[in-house]
Amino acid sequence: MTAIQKKPRQTSFANSTAAAYDWREVARLIMISRGLDELEEKTLVPQKKVLYQFSARGHDLAQILLGLQLTNPHDAACGYYRSRPMLLALGVDLADALGSSMARAGGYSDGRDIGVVFNYPNPGGPAALPMCGGVGAQYTPTAGWASAIDYRTRVLKDASYSQAISVVLGGDGSVATNGFWAALTLATTQKLPMLFYIEDNGFGISVPSTFQTPGGDIAANLASFQNLHILTGDGYNPNESATLISQAVDHVRSRKGPCLLRLKVPRLQGHSFQDTQTYKSEATVKREWSLDPLPKLREFLVPSQLSAGEWDQLEEQARAEVEQARAAAEARPVSDPARVTHHVFFEGELQQRGGQWPEGYQAPAADSVPKPEGQRLNMVAAIRRTLDHELAVNPRVAVFGEDVGPKGGVHAVTLGLQEKYGDGRVFDTSLSEEGIIGRAVGMALAGLMPVPEIQFRKYADPAMEQINDCGTMRWRTNNRFAAPMVVRIPGGFFKCGDPWHSQTNEVQFVHSPGWKVAVPSNAEDAVGLLRGALRGNDPVIFFEHRAMLDATSARRPYPGDDYVLPFGKARTVVQGNDITVVTWGAMVERCEQAAQGRSVEVIDLRTLMPWDSDAVLKSVSRTHRCLIVHEDLGTAGFGAEIAAVVADKAFIELDAPVARLTMPDIPSPHHPLLMEHALPSVEDIAAKIDELVGF
Repeated sequence: MTAIQKKPRQTSFANSTAAAYDWREVARLIMISRGLDELEEKTLVPQKKVLYQFSARGHDLAQILLGLQLTNPHDAACGYYRSRPMLLALGVDLADALGSSMARAGGYSDGRDIGVVFNYPNPGGPAALPMCGGVGAQYTPTAGWASAIDYRTRVLKDASYSQAISVVLGGDGSVATNGFWAALTLATTQKLPMLFYIEDNGFGISVPSTFQTPGGDIAANLASFQNLHILTGDGYNPNESATLISQAVDHVRSRKGPCLLRLKVPRLQGHSFQDTQTYKSEATVKREWSLDPLPKLREFLVPSQLSAGEWDQLEEQARAEVEQARAAAEARPVSDPARVTHHVFFEGELQQRGGQWPEGYQAPAADSVPKPEGQRLNMVAAIRRTLDHELAVNPRVAVFGEDVGPKGGVHAVTLGLQEKYGDGRVFDTSLSEEGIIGRAVGMALAGLMPVPEIQFRKYADPAMEQINDCGTMRWRTNNRFAAPMVVRIPGGFFKCGDPWHSQTNEVQFVHSPGWKVAVPSNAEDAVGLLRGALRGNDPVIFFEHRAMLDATSARRPYPGDDYVLPFGKARTVVQGNDITVVTWGAMVERCEQAAQGRSVEVIDLRTLMPWDSDAVLKSVSRTHRCLIVHEDLGTAGFGAEIAAVVADKAFIELDAPVARLTMPDIPSPHHPLLMEHALPSVEDIAAKIDELVGF
């Protein structure tokens, strides 16, 4: 074992550390873990009752030791597909664990997700945060939980979080991912109470760890990393791993900063059941089995702490528990297919963990009728005033992102908010969009209302894995977890365009299940939609169009501190009889201008998920024509969805083809002349209206 730090200190394997563990329970749990693996591999997989199987053999001992150290009710851990032993140590029901592998009703996901993608709400105790199928996706949400521990301790003054910690498990292959480095940067720069537990088995599927980090030793390579305590050793040695895990947990609990613990462990089976490990030599396999922690644990405990008979009794007890779990799991039915569409969004039944609502949050009284006051505000001022008010009335709201602090955001939306509320609630982040959104996920899971900003729409692309995982969380955990938040994203054209700052592509978020999407075209709608999102129980993409932030046409009086606009309710901007024009965002202004002198009904959708199909169909059934205008590209743009619904539901009402007017399938051009040529212009819209009316 080696402790790598600036001032190396001797680390001994004190007997007091070993004595702190209930080794009988450790032995029982590792036997249960082995029994579950064996049952799946020898019986349930051949019977096709388990379709994805990942053995934890070799990883199990150290994980169990780690799980037993998580005792604070606000502790949380997030693992990956080989992390079942840790969940066993946290107390997960065996029938849930096995039934989830069999995709039966109940369990982790009600059969919706792979059984090795774990979650464990454990109300009142340490939670296993929802795991993800993507390698490295677990790191930044776990850093977000650590950030929430810090927030709840320092900002909310909740002393019960003062010794809580956040633990992330990852294999040696995951240290090459963006998520690992984003979380490491966040944890070390902010000195968060986070433990990085790296299980180094030497392979990422078939690729050696030397391809993931130089020399195959992430602990050695991070030796000079600031604000990071590093420990490394053998996870198959009971005394050594127990000592190192205790030291790592104690370091983080004592608020000395984050710790990275690398334990070398053998992967005694393939990556998954189907993996034959042909890439390993016989000598490698033989060496790995010589490091099996189970016989080493027996040697450690028998006869000094357990007799051989007691060990045998534990094995018999573990077999009985596994068999009982098998019977209970096989008795579970497959979930009702009619319910598979439930829990994409909040449906009235509270999730067990995540967001403000399960912790008793009650939103202030809302008013759907605006009460205009004062002068007309531009969208920048309206959004800022809304954030200001919600920060004032709800201490769980935290605003963060790149440059949102002293600078006030690149669009000045957050100007002055840090000065008013402090850098604990309005703060800058590192330049990592994955880190920003992943952090928000963990903070939301811990009961906060994070409001991350992504500076421009295109910059959200590195965070799309976290965005997708967040959106599907409620559904894939069958409403056990949810992560409500509001992601503010400016985008679209302004005085000029370019491929990096002027993209819209709202349809990508609409196509990410679980996200509500707001696209306000004016200050009043921005206030109502933003306030509803901040007080809601679902994740929301709040799109702030750059051309509308200071546009005269978008200015409105402030509608009041109680004004909330429901999602999925369109606004009729202009009434008319000859044609329905459906639009949103910056195109509302242009469609309104094109409608002058014509009998045109202009509908501003205001939200794309959900979108108000009823309002559109009702209008089309009266005007008998439909034109959809949007800034995004034509191919597979959201206008195609609207056109399909109109054609499907109102075909017999149409007197002309459903038409779309969009940008061509190109990035936004930079020069204003080129940009305006690509955008739907007022003249283009008016000409298309006339064409359809005269059809």
